[in-house]
Amino acid sequence: MSDVTRILSQIESGVPLAAEKLLPLVYDELRKVAAVMMANEKPGQTLQATALVHEAYVRLVDQKHVQNWNGKKHFFGAAAEAMRRILVERAREKKAV
Repeated sequence: MSDVTRILSQIESGVPLAAEKLLPLVYDELRKVAAVMMANEKPGQTLQATALVHEAYVRLVDQKHVQNWNGKKHFFGAAAEAMRRILVERAREKKAV
């Protein structure tokens, strides 16, 4: 079992501070995913890849709505989906204005 999978299990179980242990392990990979997504965005996007990572991470490890993770691969897939949703939400907000 990888460290990421073990910590995801701890988060599911409600272990205090487990989410804080996860971020350093996954940050670089999440940053790469965000950078690729941002490169595909139209010019004028004000959201930075770092902010995208942080917003997606907060959604994924929200202690009030615990997720059931089926390992590292599931987590990173969900992270990519969360990032896409954030970008879509931002685009809709921008278009509404």
